[in-house]
Amino acid sequence: MKHGRDDYNADIQVPAAVIPAEEPVFLLRGQDRAAALTVRIWANLAELLGADPRVVANARRHADRMEAWPVKKVPDTPE
Repeated sequence: MKHGRDDYNADIQVPAAVIPAEEPVFLLRGQDRAAALTVRIWANLAELLGADPRVVANARRHADRMEAWPVKKVPDTPE
């Protein structure tokens, strides 16, 4: 899988059988001040597109956990 940030490629891995090696992915962390809202917007769009309600509910629960994360900062990139 291809992360949007090269510094995430070595540490965050999912078996290729789940996500193909060349498929782009986008990772949001709980500390990212934009993450919870972004996941909620994604959940709303997924719901409108007919996604399984369990997928939508899980995304919203995850957004709640992200929002509760105690450390927040603006998105950044490595030096």
